[in-house]
Amino acid sequence: VSIVYMLACTPKGDNQHLALPRVHSPTAKEGYEAILQEREEQHRNYIISLKKQIAQLKAELQGRTEQLKNMQNQYPDSLDIWPDHSKPEKAQANLLAFLRSQVDKAEVHSGVKLSTEYAVVPFESFTLQKVYQLETGLTRHPEEKPVRKDKRDELIEVVELAVGSLNKPDGVSKAKPHVYTASDFVEGIYRTEKNKGTLYELTFKGDAKHQFKKIVLFRPFGPVMKVKNENVNMADTLINVIVPLAKRASKFRQFMQNFRETGIQQDGRIHLTVVYFGKEQMNEVKSILENTSKSANFKNFTFIQLNEEFSRGKGLDVGARFWKGNNVVLFFCDVDIYFTAEFLNSCRLNTQPGKKVFYPVLFSQYNPSIIYGHHDSIPSLEQQLIIKKETGFWRDFGFGMTCQYRSDFINIGGFDLDIKGWGGEDVHLYRKYLHSNLMVIRTPVRGLFHLWHEKQCLDELTPEQYKMCMQSKAMNEASHGQLGMLVFKQEIETHLHRQ
Repeated sequence: VSIVYMLACTPKGDNQHLALPRVHSPTAKEGYEAILQEREEQHRNYIISLKKQIAQLKAELQGRTEQLKNMQNQYPDSLDIWPDHSKPEKAQANLLAFLRSQVDKAEVHSGVKLSTEYAVVPFESFTLQKVYQLETGLTRHPEEKPVRKDKRDELIEVVELAVGSLNKPDGVSKAKPHVYTASDFVEGIYRTEKNKGTLYELTFKGDAKHQFKKIVLFRPFGPVMKVKNENVNMADTLINVIVPLAKRASKFRQFMQNFRETGIQQDGRIHLTVVYFGKEQMNEVKSILENTSKSANFKNFTFIQLNEEFSRGKGLDVGARFWKGNNVVLFFCDVDIYFTAEFLNSCRLNTQPGKKVFYPVLFSQYNPSIIYGHHDSIPSLEQQLIIKKETGFWRDFGFGMTCQYRSDFINIGGFDLDIKGWGGEDVHLYRKYLHSNLMVIRTPVRGLFHLWHEKQCLDELTPEQYKMCMQSKAMNEASHGQLGMLVFKQEIETHLHRQ
């Protein structure tokens, strides 16, 4: 069948006609063998040709790499052409050449062939009032005002540049030119390609109805510069994991299993501080802690008991200030958090006293009973911790799990202890750091998970806290698609019954 397919579908020249040997012909076998040998020879030649092309590309890539290395040695502060300020004309020419090369590489004048639909970099559109974004995530809206000052300033600058360019005299037309203002701006689109720059296409009202002026602007990225090269030794950097707790002994047992395997056995440079509120289930929690200490020969823990109503901010604040040793990295953690040894390294690498604090975006697990409801059994916890949109989401609205040095926490003023109950205290601390001179590192991390648990929103919460709690509860259950399948479950079953 394959041979017949090749004979029928292979394009032939004007005078080339390959006859299919008859099955009962004495030469049928020899004819098939000859065709197969010919095909094999063609494929072999094609492979040889591809190998030659790969070798040529490798040689060209090697040459480019050598050129870059020579350039870097000649200009140690840059991997690209660095302007020579002693020769302003040459510097201007080099800069202009660089800008033109960036424009040529981007899709400004013509399209670029793409391998799949996933390679398309989408645009975002904007007006003078709003930005319409495609990548909305879970908490961002498809339309929003550009609340970030840098984004607002960027778009205002682009519109002003376009207006200035449109109002420049062209030197050709003698008619009185139309004076453009920002009010003539209709809409714009823009996108950023991270290795090329940002492309803007702006549309303005024209001289008459149904006429428009379009202007294209491009902001190329500058040459790559080497800023810092340093060795980092974290061998002696201790992390103090602070966990505020009230009741929830079964969750604490699960937490200690992860803490033992990851923190004690794999990492070893770790201290645990448990701040316990009230006395209910306290003995059980202390027993779990002491048993882990004996079986794992682990003495680096502190147990603090407070006879008052649970307050997460108060517990973390007390735990941080209780430490009497040298400056230490504090990891504010909850009992329903699962972390890996790789995360503990990220915690150390992204904090620096007086300079950097770390606010990781953790991956939050959906309700396993919904995700795996069609399975015979729910997989083990380790098998559930997969980063996929069907299993969970980036908790980009949460700021509770954070790493910072104790000195920075004390200097910033710690938590606002007037906030009681659930939520709010972590956002206030986050804002304090944002308003300081410290660099806030905010990024998704693959080794930090929020384990699903049923959330209860208490009546004594303030209206704002209760609303936040309910939003969090809704987002923790399942994905949009999975919740939709539950909503339409009856209709689906009815359809199956009819079938």
